[in-house]
Amino acid sequence: MLQSLHVKNLALMEETEVEFGRGLNILTGETGAGKSLLMGSVNLALGGKFEKEMLRRGADSALVELVFDAEGERVQERLRQMELEPLEDGTVIISRKMQVGRSVFRINGETVTAKQVRELSEELIDIYGQHEHQSLLQKKKHIEILDAYCGEEIQRPARRVAEAFRLCRQLQRRLDEETMDEEAKAKEQSLAEFELQEIQEARLVPGEDEDLEQSYRRMANSRKIAESLAESYQYSGNEVQSGAGSSLSRALRALRSVAMYDPALEELERQLAEVDSLLADYNRDVAEYIHDCEFDQENFLKTEERLNLINHLKGKYGGGIEEILAYGESRQQLLEKLLDYDAYMEELKRQLGAEEKKLKEACAELSAVRSKNARLLEKQLKDALISLNFLTVEFQIAIRPTGQAGAGGWDDVEFLISTNPGESPKPLGQVASGGELSRIMLAVKTLLAGKDDIDTLIFDEIDTGISGKTAWRVSEQLDVVARAHQVICITHLPQIAAMADTHFAIEKSSDDGHTITQIRLLTEAESLGELARLLGSDILTEAALSNAREMKSQALSHKQ
Repeated sequence: MLQSLHVKNLALMEETEVEFGRGLNILTGETGAGKSLLMGSVNLALGGKFEKEMLRRGADSALVELVFDAEGERVQERLRQMELEPLEDGTVIISRKMQVGRSVFRINGETVTAKQVRELSEELIDIYGQHEHQSLLQKKKHIEILDAYCGEEIQRPARRVAEAFRLCRQLQRRLDEETMDEEAKAKEQSLAEFELQEIQEARLVPGEDEDLEQSYRRMANSRKIAESLAESYQYSGNEVQSGAGSSLSRALRALRSVAMYDPALEELERQLAEVDSLLADYNRDVAEYIHDCEFDQENFLKTEERLNLINHLKGKYGGGIEEILAYGESRQQLLEKLLDYDAYMEELKRQLGAEEKKLKEACAELSAVRSKNARLLEKQLKDALISLNFLTVEFQIAIRPTGQAGAGGWDDVEFLISTNPGESPKPLGQVASGGELSRIMLAVKTLLAGKDDIDTLIFDEIDTGISGKTAWRVSEQLDVVARAHQVICITHLPQIAAMADTHFAIEKSSDDGHTITQIRLLTEAESLGELARLLGSDILTEAALSNAREMKSQALSHKQ
């Protein structure tokens, strides 16, 4: 359930907060007061497009914050998948701070992406916009509604169809890519043989390039290494009077001549002796390295030649020896395939045929599930439409196999309706008016609401194109839905407003040259006044209030 909405610095809203109740929440207001702005702010919080013109004049940022109850298991599971936890009181807070060129989304204080917000909102709220009923004119919407009605029953066959279709496309691409004539096959085979032979003749060993490069660097710089080591040996040894070894030996002899007079001197002697020993070890290692550093020119040339070969192969087949060998393995496999090309292609065709058979079977299973549920949905939608003041109505869901399987099966689904006796059902676009489409969409939303765990439904002017008795039927239907869900509805009809469990007024006012929109919870008396205004009364006369009380009484009778 949506507990509250907080908006700051958005268009005409300076700062406002609304606390919604359970059941049917109604929002009314004069045209232009900002009713749609309220729903727009909810959409923004859930990832809708933000433009700089939406910022309130003089503000550098805007904020929208939604607070939800999060008791449903699906909500809890989605939070766990996102590695988020509800707050201690069991709520979920979704917020969005908007600046020009930048938005920050947060869930319970943790920064998240717009995609994560949209994914979580699918479990929390369903929004019906002003013009959404127009989507009923598109056949793709019909199959979406039918599949949503099928619920969990359709998930397994739908997954089977999607997977089989993916495999069929994959195999078809392989067939298309690998189909070759004799000339192309001969060229491919000749190239593969040449490349494989070149790699095999190199007799590469993993890791040898690193060893060769190290040896090459040492041999290429051997003269400089020898000269530097000789100089280091000279200054650290005993060959010259000023060498470190000679100086250290003299220092050690001097210290030993007095060490017996003080135990502390003995410790200093021990330390100096260790240094002398380390220096002697160093000199021996240097002498051995200088001796081993000698090499012949032939060995150097062989190393250089081997490195050049390896680097040449790296440039052609991969950045390292492992990649070159892997490429050679792929050439070997290609040759084996080309040598038995006809059998290979026949096997691909066999696999494709087997997957196409599985796809057809999966499509048939999916179509059967849709057909079964379509008959149920037809009856329930017809009953719902009769309750919404369709006096005579026939409703059919036509499912026609297209013969062309896709990721969603092979069904073409279309809603057909007849509102006049004796007329055969026709596509919605040929028969239904805007008001009728609104009622059909309300019936759809009502039925689908019972198929999911979404607590909150928002209807933005569901009453488009209706009035009178039909408006009462829509009002009664909204009340029915609100008994199992929280419903938030923006309306301009008194019949719907009269059914409110909680009534808000959206008002626009000016102060010091600034225009602001505010949302205010109405008392019972204020709600009657608002009903009187919706009934067309500019002045709250006793007669207008009497009409409003009568309408409220009629709504209360329905509720009871």
